[in-house]
Amino acid sequence: MNRPRSQAKAFIALAMGAFGIALTEFVIMGILPKVAGGLSVSIPEAGHFIAAYALGVVIGAPILAKAGSRFPPHKALIALMIWFTVFNTLCAYSTSYGAMLLLRFLSGLPHGAYFGIGAVMATRLSREGKEAQGIARMFAGFTIANVIGVPLGTYIGNSMHWSASFLLVGLVGALTVSALFFWMPRIAAERQKPEVPPPSLFRNGELWALLALTAIGAGGFFAWFSYIAPLLIDISGISEIAVSYAMVLAGVGMVAGNFIGAKMTERLGAIRAIVWGMGGMSALLVLNSYVVDDPALALAMCFVIGLVTFTMAAPIQMAIIDSAPGSEMLAASFNQSAFNIANASGAFFAGLPMAFGYSVVWAGRVGAALAAIGAAIALAIRIHQKWRRKMRHSQSN
Repeated sequence: MNRPRSQAKAFIALAMGAFGIALTEFVIMGILPKVAGGLSVSIPEAGHFIAAYALGVVIGAPILAKAGSRFPPHKALIALMIWFTVFNTLCAYSTSYGAMLLLRFLSGLPHGAYFGIGAVMATRLSREGKEAQGIARMFAGFTIANVIGVPLGTYIGNSMHWSASFLLVGLVGALTVSALFFWMPRIAAERQKPEVPPPSLFRNGELWALLALTAIGAGGFFAWFSYIAPLLIDISGISEIAVSYAMVLAGVGMVAGNFIGAKMTERLGAIRAIVWGMGGMSALLVLNSYVVDDPALALAMCFVIGLVTFTMAAPIQMAIIDSAPGSEMLAASFNQSAFNIANASGAFFAGLPMAFGYSVVWAGRVGAALAAIGAAIALAIRIHQKWRRKMRHSQSN
């Protein structure tokens, strides 16, 4: 098998895992009433299953990434996807609130480690200077899931039985395990760089700034996305059925933005790409709050916001990897923890204005503020990097 074809298959395998992860993370939101009814719990209680998964991501990412770094990457990825497949499949057979809560938590544990190890593998499979495109190819599975997988899983779960959605996730996981086994290159563990001792990593100020950027700035997207249904139905006057089309438009924008972000990283550098992406997202969320009462503009903005937001997927991951030489997998997995913190905090902060009686339009304005903070952090990192290079240059002279 020639090398380009072998690499293409390896990227497909990585993208399949990302597809499955996005499917299990987001499909439950579309079938939540069915899950609640099937397990005889309230919808707010069923919402705990979403939180349990996110908690699993946050906790599992650093622990499993650290453990996985001791093994050849292909073996670590296969083990993580076996774990993912088993516990997502078991979710389909849950018969109680407690069992589902535990299984959703266990399902979330391999999420961050898979993306952390997978992102580093994607850079190693890429040509020099094209590492960002490699990461984008892996994340393509995540974005495509929002266009195809999540709508399909939602339809299956609502038209058949909610458990069928989790069986679909399990099927994707099993196919990914097979693809990783046959298509992922064998890289011996001894060829990997040794992990930086945790104290050195934890004193890395730039890494922590980047994680804060993700946790806060990415929350801007989730502040808007978490309340997209009531925003479009109550403010734009769009029907409930049409909301699903809006979600697909946002997903198509994510797919396009993912690859545009890789190109931006190559031309501008990771941090500059993040500054432009975060700043653009903030401006668009403000603009959206003023045009959302027009149905056509509201639908167009779903595409544009999805596009601009996901231009940051590759540059953020590249910046994280570059900031932690020798501990790339662990650092990249931390980014997934930060991303899920953004998911929870964005929805929480965006809900505060509504709790005080303000319109759902304010969710996007809160998101704009969070994205603006993210842009400011990225700009501060950029200034610090330039200052550090200047100091090194002056010392060398």
